Amino acid sequence: QVQLVESGGGLVQAGGSLRLSCAASGSIVSINAMGWYRQAPGKQRDMVANITNSGSTNYADSVRGRFTISRDNAKNTVYLQMSSLKDEDKAIYYCYGDIVRRSPSRLRREYWGQGTQVTVSS
Repeated sequence: QVQLVESGGGLVQAGGSLRLSCAASGSIVSINAMGWYRQAPGKQRDMVANITNSGSTNYADSVRGRFTISRDNAKNTVYLQMSSLKDEDKAIYYCYGDIVRRSPSRLRREYWGQGTQVTVSS
């Protein structure tokens, strides 16, 4: 099976920085796009940033210029460097990967991590 595990969330003061990581593991043939979504209490899950396997990136307007997404294809890992954090960035952050798995059968689908909490104190 395939698993995505996030790390790096926590409590940070407004204006501070955090770096999230998400590692994919398991029976993986290849990974296409990877990215991050976030969900604040009582709100829908929104796209934050994504990155293709060739490095093309896309950002939500609300984070462009403050967040940077990157990936290490050799480690099947995607990162989200968050800077100048604001109260409105407080949410659970979920990573995803568009992954082709090898077993039990070859299949391409999206996999999601369990989420990591980011809290910003003012």
